[in-house]
Amino acid sequence: MNSSDLAFLTLVEARSLLERGEISSVELTRNEIDRITAFDGRLKAFITVLAESALEAAAAADARRRQGERQALLGVPVAVKDLFNTAGIRTTGGARVLADNVPTTDATVVRKLHDAGAVLLGKTNMMEFAYGYPHPDFGETRNPWALERTAGGSSGGSAAAVAAGLAYGALGSDTGGSIRSPASYCGIVGLKPSYGRVSRHGVLPLAWSLDHVGPLTRSVADASILFDVIAGFDVNDPASAQVERAPTSSSLDHAVAGLRVGIVDEMFERFVRPEVHDVAREAVAKLGQLGVHLESVTLPHLDLIAPVINPIVQAEAASYHRHTLEDRPNDFSDEVRDNLRLGATILAIDYLDAQRARRWILDGVADALTRFDVLLYPTQPIVAPILDSYSIQPGATDDVLDVEIGHTGLANLTGHPAVSLPAGFTVDGLPVGLQLIGRMFDEASILRLGRAFESATNWHRHHPALEP
Repeated sequence: MNSSDLAFLTLVEARSLLERGEISSVELTRNEIDRITAFDGRLKAFITVLAESALEAAAAADARRRQGERQALLGVPVAVKDLFNTAGIRTTGGARVLADNVPTTDATVVRKLHDAGAVLLGKTNMMEFAYGYPHPDFGETRNPWALERTAGGSSGGSAAAVAAGLAYGALGSDTGGSIRSPASYCGIVGLKPSYGRVSRHGVLPLAWSLDHVGPLTRSVADASILFDVIAGFDVNDPASAQVERAPTSSSLDHAVAGLRVGIVDEMFERFVRPEVHDVAREAVAKLGQLGVHLESVTLPHLDLIAPVINPIVQAEAASYHRHTLEDRPNDFSDEVRDNLRLGATILAIDYLDAQRARRWILDGVADALTRFDVLLYPTQPIVAPILDSYSIQPGATDDVLDVEIGHTGLANLTGHPAVSLPAGFTVDGLPVGLQLIGRMFDEASILRLGRAFESATNWHRHHPALEP
């Protein structure tokens, strides 16, 4: 098996090779590190690469396997977004302000990865403090499918690393779509779990009432494995939910015939480019062939998603960063500094009104999910934007972030689980994502339907042709 074939195995396949003794973790890890060395100079998917410690961890994983250990991720090389605290390893948040920040403890999800035996390859690039704009010190991650385009924000580094075969899975965060958007643009799977399902302890916040943590992977089964590892109650996260759960991997291959799927027709029209619309509608037709019951559904207040989510993000982010902004304003990028200052002007009444409107949106989705098992529409109405599209241009009337949030922000406002699946490609060869939204704490259903769709289409088997 050559380097490329090895790199583009799914996490499940790589783990099976390890379990059968057909390859070692050291071999897998060295192959990934060699690819990072070859390709990441152009992609900018990583901020920090941990080549030496990763190989040491891989050797230790091989030794543990020889002794009979069988953890869920033993010896599998993965990456994490650079806003997850990592003990003894710098955590920058994609920001100059934290360029020398070295935490003393791991985020809860990082500890769970270590406990499961994962090998940490490095910390992935991201928008500054996850706020939608890249800091010039770190630059914008490029899309492996088209290097003149962005991988998306803010978990673009994690998405690009997985799509380019530089990691078998990665963790990201999602406040308005920052897992699902780059997953859609890079042609991979991105899961935003239910609010409170995965701990955010030790994760740099953007907006506490909207932040989620989840996996980005090449297949739905891979996402299920990573989710099962990181999910669970954590007393250190005040929003953590105590809910009973069975591993999603145990029901992944159950039949989907008879599932009721609500097609949100408005979200096939709002800002949706024709090439995206065509791919998404073909994906819906494929779902219909799987025996699911498809029916149109109308959700109220969809036009309010961006106007509601924006003041919440702005106010909560301004609250978190206010002291640093006062002390070191010039260390922020212009866009993030301006947004934080704008957030400081949000009136309490405006913030509370946004939270009230958020409840209207939540009630509409919850009501629809009493009649449907899953809601469906394109993850994003556009393909991956050209680099620098997130910069605010003088006189611009269209804001890429507002367009994106208008599609993915719904599940952040309501807290429902949502997954983006590779749905196909435009005639220009750019990936398109399909989004499934499920009931609270029912990640199993959207992953099960996603797995069935994936098996019927095999879009996840496509990968970009990269040159060093």
